[in-house]
Amino acid sequence: MTDELLIYGSYGYTGALIVETATEEGLSPTLAGRRAEPVERQATDRGLDHRVFSLDHPAVIEAHLDEFDAVLNCAGPFSATAEPMVEACLRSGTDYLDITGEIAAFEALAERDREAEKADVTLLPGVGFDVVPTDCLAAYLESRLPSSTQLRLAIDGMGTFSPGTLKSIVEGLSRSGAARIDGKIESVPPAWKTRRIDLGVGPKPAVTIPWGDVATAYYTTGIPNVETYATVPRLAVAMMRRTGALTPVFGSSAVQRALNAVIDATVSGPTAAERARSTTRVWAEVENDEGKRLAARLETPDTYDLTARTAVESARRVAAGEVAPGFQTPASAFGPEFVLEFDGVEREDVAGSMGEPSETATADAIDD
Repeated sequence: MTDELLIYGSYGYTGALIVETATEEGLSPTLAGRRAEPVERQATDRGLDHRVFSLDHPAVIEAHLDEFDAVLNCAGPFSATAEPMVEACLRSGTDYLDITGEIAAFEALAERDREAEKADVTLLPGVGFDVVPTDCLAAYLESRLPSSTQLRLAIDGMGTFSPGTLKSIVEGLSRSGAARIDGKIESVPPAWKTRRIDLGVGPKPAVTIPWGDVATAYYTTGIPNVETYATVPRLAVAMMRRTGALTPVFGSSAVQRALNAVIDATVSGPTAAERARSTTRVWAEVENDEGKRLAARLETPDTYDLTARTAVESARRVAAGEVAPGFQTPASAFGPEFVLEFDGVEREDVAGSMGEPSETATADAIDD
């Protein structure tokens, strides 16, 4: 029942877009957050019920969640908010969703799969742009080449950022890169690998980044080797490699606080007009041990607009009891075609990939 959905962190940039989308679609979620003034104002403006509580006291969280079939957590960083919320969900029998893209958050929830099954609770993180399009594209290609042992994903066109997204990026500066190698997530240097990838607008330089699919794609597809890339300006490659030595500095609490303060003071998130002009492209390639390859691309609307729609639809289905208990990824919950249900999302196969080196990506160095 959609009126038994709680949206926590409802007044943040992405949370507010999700609430707007939910009400436009006729849903009546209850809004929640740790600060009374913004959540009360938002609930009054929307004519919705609300709750005010922090995530500091387990008994309080559980008491609030006990009223609801599902909670959609929009309050990042999820490294801090997911664990207390999930603990309470497992005790109250409330299904859990969030919009994280954080590898550690995905892995922590995956470890609780059996516990969630026993509690009859669905754990479904990453129901926004992180990682719905990439997860669905990976599942689509694996279904066409089930013997795949390598998966490469790339993203281009992420030109809009909210305060929450930038804070997650700042937090990520304190960590090295990551890739899944032989089934295990391994730390790798910044810009560990470079490629030239054509995401539909001509080849661009791309470097490895620690995207959430390093965690989720393995659970969705079973593919043991996963690399995730983002397109970058050519000069950024050397810069990323040089700043790797500064990881401990970026991880200090003083630097983190200072960077977050700058974000709070200067970033408000993209306007509706800016989002309307924004397009994002996703590319994926799978390969098996015999060297057969398949590749495909997606083009999507702005990441925040798509997140609002995928998160609302995911929450609606989970609250209605349509998703099995235990840990799920978007594609394992809804199938590889899920992302194509949303207006403005188009998928295309890359011709000539099967059995031949993909024309959309080469392993040539881009900075030598």
